[in-house]
Amino acid sequence: MRDSALTATPDKKGFWTPTRAAFTFAVLALTAAFMLPACQSDAVRSQPGTAPNQAAPSSRPANAANVPRPPLPATVLNMELTDLEGKTFRLSDYSGKVVVVNLWATWCGPCRTEIPELIRVSNEYKSRGVELIGLTNEDPEEAADLVKNFVAQQQITYRVGWGNRNFSLGLMQGNVKDVIPQSFVITPDGRVIAHLTGFNPTSTPQRLRQAIEQALGNKV
Repeated sequence: MRDSALTATPDKKGFWTPTRAAFTFAVLALTAAFMLPACQSDAVRSQPGTAPNQAAPSSRPANAANVPRPPLPATVLNMELTDLEGKTFRLSDYSGKVVVVNLWATWCGPCRTEIPELIRVSNEYKSRGVELIGLTNEDPEEAADLVKNFVAQQQITYRVGWGNRNFSLGLMQGNVKDVIPQSFVITPDGRVIAHLTGFNPTSTPQRLRQAIEQALGNKV
């Protein structure tokens, strides 16, 4: 007679220990973050008329219509920003140049996926007077080492600094999106000629280059 202990069916439920379940959930969450076209951002929430934790209108990741807008107000152009080296700068410092401002964060999967493309764009257009600036929405006190290490590891060649909510909302000019990444192509006379949200590896690089070429065409 066989020993019933040897022929018993293994308890399948025993496989899902708390540790294994937590690890599996973390892996799935990280994978999903990198597959999404954009990440939700706290940096632009709580604008007038929107509840603190409510998504802003038209917050779905998409490329906004590239309709020429009025020049950015002086309050935005002259707002003081700080780069990772502690140096202050303003958009007005780049007057007469095409500028691409990218809002991002190290914790955002699509932002990280977009970085190599932004590096290529920066290197490609640098000689033509195009300046690319990456502004993270992370805390400069808590995330300084994290961001600096990430920039070094990725060998980012363009200027990287710390963004803030007022500056981001000023760039959006009413077309508020609470997602990252977001890119703004600004003409030499201070107009946002294109506002791209999210990152699609198939379409975003082409759209960004088209907008830059259009902005360069506006140069006198």
